[in-house]
Amino acid sequence: MTSRIAAPVLTRLAARRSPLPALLRKRGTVNRDGDAGFTLIEVVVALAVVAIALTAIGAVAATSARGTRSMEQHLALVETTRIVASTLPQNRQANLDGLTGEILNHRWRISIAPFVGSGIYQRPDSQWIPQTVVVRVRSPSGAVTGFETVRLQQKAPPQ
Repeated sequence: MTSRIAAPVLTRLAARRSPLPALLRKRGTVNRDGDAGFTLIEVVVALAVVAIALTAIGAVAATSARGTRSMEQHLALVETTRIVASTLPQNRQANLDGLTGEILNHRWRISIAPFVGSGIYQRPDSQWIPQTVVVRVRSPSGAVTGFETVRLQQKAPPQ
């Protein structure tokens, strides 16, 4: 239900012509038949803007894919290092030359050496020997990770 005052205003607004065709006529984009259109330069500029936007979106997607792949490779390398570290030999299996192997195409090497530290007093009557353990893992892509730690190895019982 419209009021008597609002009805004539709505009628006048509806009867009014849109200012857009007059604006287009001033710019010279209305042809002789009265059809509005775009100039060739406007179309080329619009295509260039769309091409630039699509290129930027493609670059972002490619960077994201590379980052994801790099993260997956790093995670595989760290997990392989964790597996190698959790399976360190607990007895005298490891000689001082070290151990090598391959897990999931990742080459690994464990080096075990006597611990040498300045200011460390080792008791000769102790049943424990400190050892330096170095673990290195190389992925198929060539990335290397590893760690160095100290562990206590029990001396062999006297025979």
